[in-house]
Amino acid sequence: MNNATHSLKWVLLDFLNRCNDLRTFKQIHAHLLTSSLASNDLVITKAANFFGKHVSEIDYACNFLKHYDWSSSSFPCNLLISGYASGDIPWAAILVYRSTVGNGFVPDVYTVPAVLKSCAKFSGIREVRQFHSVAVKTGLWCDFFVQNTLVHVYGTCGDCIGADKVFDDMLVRDVVSWTGLISGYVKASLPNEAIALFSRMDVEPNVATFVSILVASGKLLDVNLGKGIHGKISKLPCVMELILGNALMDMYMKCESPSEAKQIFDELPEKDIISWTTMIRGLVQCQRPKESLDLFCEIQNYSFKPDRIILTSALSACASLGLLDYGIWVHGYIERNHIKWDVYIGTALIDMYAKCGCVEMAQRIFNVMPIRNVKTWNAFLGGLAINGYGQEALKQFEEMIESGANPNEVTFLAVLTACCHSGLVEEGRRYFHHMTDRSYSLSPWLEHYGCMVDLLCRAGLVGEALDLIKTMPMAPDVQIVGALLSSCNAYGNVGISQNMIKYLYDFEYQDSGVYVLLSNLYATNEKWVEVRKVRRFMKEKGISKSPGSSLIRINGKNHEFVVGDSSHPQNEDIHVLLNILTNHIPLGGHIDTLS
Repeated sequence: MNNATHSLKWVLLDFLNRCNDLRTFKQIHAHLLTSSLASNDLVITKAANFFGKHVSEIDYACNFLKHYDWSSSSFPCNLLISGYASGDIPWAAILVYRSTVGNGFVPDVYTVPAVLKSCAKFSGIREVRQFHSVAVKTGLWCDFFVQNTLVHVYGTCGDCIGADKVFDDMLVRDVVSWTGLISGYVKASLPNEAIALFSRMDVEPNVATFVSILVASGKLLDVNLGKGIHGKISKLPCVMELILGNALMDMYMKCESPSEAKQIFDELPEKDIISWTTMIRGLVQCQRPKESLDLFCEIQNYSFKPDRIILTSALSACASLGLLDYGIWVHGYIERNHIKWDVYIGTALIDMYAKCGCVEMAQRIFNVMPIRNVKTWNAFLGGLAINGYGQEALKQFEEMIESGANPNEVTFLAVLTACCHSGLVEEGRRYFHHMTDRSYSLSPWLEHYGCMVDLLCRAGLVGEALDLIKTMPMAPDVQIVGALLSSCNAYGNVGISQNMIKYLYDFEYQDSGVYVLLSNLYATNEKWVEVRKVRRFMKEKGISKSPGSSLIRINGKNHEFVVGDSSHPQNEDIHVLLNILTNHIPLGGHIDTLS
């Protein structure tokens, strides 16, 4: 190579480094062809790096590499395959592999793992098996790196039998081998098998191993197992990694132990968006919406931008608490920051507005949503139902069926709720039967039975309600017993309530409302001996009436007040102001203007 060609090569290499589009690359390619540099190893490597970032030019890439002498180096091909495997269309790596092999390329121990990882990204189990065969035929199977990759991709694709076979055939296994199989079991929803394998490990687990086992604990809702893993992690000599902290929080949330999750969150030296998302979403799922909103407010003080999951969780918290003003603020935040709606945000907005009584706004959002799933329909139908729009809910249900959407158990729960709130007895009977017939073959939940019992009891059909309870495959809950007793109270039917005594004492409900209803029913009918028995039973079991509470939000902070609780930090100031207001309220109920 003369000096001019040598200088041109470095100029073209510099151009390749800075090249960002195919048009410029084609101009550089023309110079490479005229200067006989198109087959230079460095040039091919730079070109492969370019194509790896521009996955839409697969045909051009294969054509560019067509005349390269692969006997000199396999690095450019492996680089290109790895680039495609990491991109948005991983199957392109397979196309490049097949093209280059057809032109004389011989795969090595770096090629097969790269292609296998591309298969895993689109769950191509058929392709995994094909490349497994290639590895065996070419002798590459004996490589430890190839074996570990096979265990990993079989597990990722959900083929635990294939992963097991590779694992069993391995003569030497390290922590990557064990972790690959454990994570495969977890992804295949086989947490018990993952935990059993973890107990057999003969090497020290790494971070990825602990994360997989924590996920398994969360799937099993086994907080004791999770705490055991937490103890092992605490004994590690290094500071807890962020990924472990996030996995621990997620496990505790799934096991409904939010206090433990919050402690880890507070102790983390650094947090990422996953940390915040795990906590905000988890608190909503654990029925602690107030704390979830407090964290949502707190994240505003950091550089993290709330993602769709966080925003959806915040809207769900607003719906649970009935905080319309704050829900409107979250809606405004989405609009101000030009966050693109998806079906989940749209559904959460419908749910929030409906549960806060703004049915018209929920209807407006529902109408403009281009894509709806069954959860969207359920949120809208449920909103109509709880706000007393029973006939409209049934009409929308029929439109849902006509649209081709398949109703599920939650859909029918919304429909039955609509019937119950609007006193539509015949319609309720028909839909309850409809959900179990051949059209849908859905098994009623306890909540479905509860709606029907409540509907029948409100209509005075206490005998029919009791007959339905007797057919239930599960024990009645507090709501069902309460509905029956309320009906008995209204219609003076003490005999039927006597039949429910067995349920009350056998299942020992902790809800005071059931026993208060029963006691009031006896008192109305002057059965004082029975009243004393009920009250004595409540005292023996430590069952007391739950105190009332109220919630108010001021300057982004929630304040909850419970009857008999004086722990609020501004308790004295509040009572002083209440006394002042009370003194200005005359017997007529009119508040004089304060001067």
